Amino acid sequence: MSDTFGYFGRRFINLLIVIWIAGSLNFVIPRLMPGDPIQSAFTAMAVQGARADDLEKLRVSYNKTLGLDAPLIVQYAYYWAGISKLDFGISIVKYPIPVSKVIGYAIPWTIGLLGVSVIISFVFGTLLGAYLAWPKPPLLLRIFAPLFLVLSAMPFYLLAIVMIATFAIWLRLFPPAGGFSPSLVRGWNMKTVIDIGYHAMLPALTIILGSIGGWALGMRATTIGVLGEDFILYAQAKGLSPLRIFLRYGLRNSLLPQVTALALAMGSVVSGSVLVEGIFSYPGLGGLLFKSIVAKDIFVVNGIVTILIIMLSVSVFVIDLILPILDPRIRSGR
Repeated sequence: MSDTFGYFGRRFINLLIVIWIAGSLNFVIPRLMPGDPIQSAFTAMAVQGARADDLEKLRVSYNKTLGLDAPLIVQYAYYWAGISKLDFGISIVKYPIPVSKVIGYAIPWTIGLLGVSVIISFVFGTLLGAYLAWPKPPLLLRIFAPLFLVLSAMPFYLLAIVMIATFAIWLRLFPPAGGFSPSLVRGWNMKTVIDIGYHAMLPALTIILGSIGGWALGMRATTIGVLGEDFILYAQAKGLSPLRIFLRYGLRNSLLPQVTALALAMGSVVSGSVLVEGIFSYPGLGGLLFKSIVAKDIFVVNGIVTILIIMLSVSVFVIDLILPILDPRIRSGR
């Protein structure tokens, strides 16, 4: 029991250290961007016809509300105090809307699109890689496997452009951009679900087709290593069915690196969706992060990257706790 609590405690301390280091970098790096983000926002307002005295009042309001007139160390303390309360400040571009509301609007879109896409590509890619490594894989898989490998070598943004040109412009099967129709009155009804799903098809297919090959390559490599293990030969000598050997002995023992990679992929789902959501003008966190970086809205950038840091760190922490359950050798080693 003490070993279990010691294992959990060490992993939890590592989790806190990673969040602190990554969070500190998240505070420093956006503030190293050239130019004054507030001045950029004011310049955009002036171009739109805002009065100079109103802009000066707004500048004073920014400095007072956001604490930008305080020393850097005080701003750093405000930063961590805000994170502890899930308060990331006020958006510079969309002042006076809080960053939490700006991010809160985009989170469901990203979870719905990227979460489902990553899980689908993981399942199909893992099964494809395991079957390709197993002796005498089905002919159909051997025909389509090279196509998935080629697609996985393409950058997401290039694959997205190809998908738009093929399915939206040439075949006109799906809309080229957006998360829903402009004329749609959204609500909790089937019409809204169908419309949102229809607009999400192209971005989802881009992520799935671009990821299956990578999952398949990783799974094939680990499965080939497992095929030469003694327990596979012993299972074959016992006369077990090929399907049982494949599922219980081959697939299960090859899944550990894939599960770890899945945790990293789910944790970093926002960063991987920046270009895809940007190209498709999808209203998710990736597209919001891209627009915030361009507009130098450092508080929105801090908020999104903080969520990314926490998601990635917690995902790795959970996997560290699950791996001993999946692999008894880790428990024995502990």
